[in-house]
Formats: sequence, C-alpha cells, structure tokens
Amino acid sequence: MNIIAESSTTRTEWALVEGDKIIEHAFTTGLNPFFQTRREISHSIRLELPEAFFRRRWNHVFFYGAGCANKEKNKIMESSLVAQFKTPVTVESDLLGAARGLLVRRAGLACILGTGSNSCMYNGEEIVKNVAPLGYILGDEGSGAYIGKLLLADMLKGIAPADLTQEFYEKFMVTPNVLIDEVYTHPLPSRTLSRYSTFLAEHLDNAYAYQLVYSAFMRFFSRNIAAYPYREHPLCFVGSTAVLFKDILLRAAADFGVEISKIARYSMPGLVEYHAND
Repeated sequence: MNIIAESSTTRTEWALVEGDKIIEHAFTTGLNPFFQTRREISHSIRLELPEAFFRRRWNHVFFYGAGCANKEKNKIMESSLVAQFKTPVTVESDLLGAARGLLVRRAGLACILGTGSNSCMYNGEEIVKNVAPLGYILGDEGSGAYIGKLLLADMLKGIAPADLTQEFYEKFMVTPNVLIDEVYTHPLPSRTLSRYSTFLAEHLDNAYAYQLVYSAFMRFFSRNIAAYPYREHPLCFVGSTAVLFKDILLRAAADFGVEISKIARYSMPGLVEYHAND
C-alpha cells in the first residue's frame, strides 16, 4: 500500500492506496516548502491527517507539491515526510502531478489553474518543456491569485464598477485598508488574492467581471500556451479556478484557436491510475 499526496498552496489531498483502490482519503491545508519550515510541515501533517495514515509503514509515499521545484526545497519536504511516515519518499512538483493526473501515460499539454498557474509539455512520463510560471507577482496569468490581484487593484483605484465594489466590501466585511494590509503583511498573500477572486463567479452577468476573467485567461494562453506546439497535442487543465470559470476558459481557448480536452478539479484519480502498479 502506498500514500499519494497532491498539494497546492491552498490544500493537500491525501490517498492511502492499494493497487487502484483508495482505502483512505483526506484533505489538509496546503504544504509548500517555499513558505513553510520543515517543522511547520511536519506539525501540519501530524495534526491534520487522520490516524489511519499512521497505522503502519507503507511501501512508499509519492508527494506532488507546489514549491517542490528544486533539490533544496524538495529535501525540506522529503525530510518532513520521512519523519512522519518512516518509509521511502519521492517528492515531485505539483506540475508533474498535474500532468500524470490529467494524462496518466499519454503525451500532451498539462496546465494548472488554481491559486497559481503553470503549464508544461509532458511525454507520458516526464515534463519535457515548461514555461516559467514566475509566481503571482511576475506571472501566474489566469490563476485565482492573478484574477484576485486585478480585481483588488481595480477596486482600490476606483476602476471597478461602484456597485460591484460596494457589494464586495459588504460580502467580505472589509475596507480598503484591510485589503492592503492582508496583501502586504499577511503570510501567503496569493491564497488571500485567490479567495477574493471567487467573488467574480457570482457576477459573471456583469460585463466588467466577465471581461476581467476572460482577459486573464487570454493572457495565460498568449504568454504560456503559445510557447508550445498546442495544435499538435491534447490540452488539459486541473484546478479550482479552471473549474470555477470553466465556461469562460472554454471560450477563451476557442478564441485562441485551441480545443481543451479535459478540465478537472483534482489530479488524484489519474495519479492513482498512474501509480497502480508501483
């Protein structure tokens, strides 16, 4: 039996798997070695995971996570996982997890549109090309954080429609000063920005809201997908933002000249299939 985990900055999905069957399933907060220490990661795993995940030593832990993009950060995550599970651990990027989850062993283009965004060309086993996502400050086009950043900036500058801005402040019970404080002084600002982006899903009949989301997705296509031979491979998406704004994403793709093969909320079903024989 193996443990498979897939983590974004916002949440981590865990599955205790025997063959192609999930025996135990759980969600915890997101784990990211760019923002958390080894101790903080270990603490979160131990306190939030059900006891079923610690009953005995499993064959292997396969962890796919945001922030797991280089040896130094992967070592932090690996050390935390080994300390908790006392079993062999493999740590890979969330992008490889998305590719294997979406395409399993088929070649294609895999994209994440969640709190952040990312994309890659996948050969059925590994990533062979990746456009740097650059994070929510320099990149992450089309992500929840990117959309939330545009919305908050427009509201604070008085560009967004006044009635929409007023409804936002009433819904979240915040002021301009509170928003600025949350973005610039609180930990994990990308998570905060992404949470506020969901407000637009309730107002897509508003031309401003629709256009903001549409433009963010078109920006994702022009600055990321355009770098790949996108007409030659299936294009798939995973993530909360892709699902939340699915209709707009499909329209943006069509306008860009590409057809989306799959939009999924989670990578886990495909990851279970990928690792079924491990």
